[in-house]
Amino acid sequence: MKNNIDIQITVPNQTRYLSLVGRIGENMARELDNVPGDRETLGHHINVVLTEALVNAIKHASASAPDNQVQIRINVRDKELVIRVYDNGQGFDLDLVPANGCPDPLNERGRGIFIIRSLMDSVEYKKANGGNVLEMKKKLG
Repeated sequence: MKNNIDIQITVPNQTRYLSLVGRIGENMARELDNVPGDRETLGHHINVVLTEALVNAIKHASASAPDNQVQIRINVRDKELVIRVYDNGQGFDLDLVPANGCPDPLNERGRGIFIIRSLMDSVEYKKANGGNVLEMKKKLG
């Protein structure tokens, strides 16, 4: 059986929804068919990635606009999982966040992107739909 999932979530720009969105992604990952490796581990990784991406979108992209919403889209097509987190903030240059090496442990900046990069196969941040999108991909086979 092929994996074919499309989940769209819209939440207020508030950190109290982090756990809910993370659990949705985790539970979805645990139910995937024909995924090599441990689905529990995959589920945990998806929870962490979603949580980190949402924290960044809420704190950095839209902190001054608590009435804004953050949109999340999770797509699974056969052998690939794609997570997109949309925000309306001013954005940032992903290339300025060091790709190799652990960020300074005394500085919180860059830690979320470091974690996301370490758990996903590719990470991009670009302009989209009048705002920005953080796109994270994971190969499933």
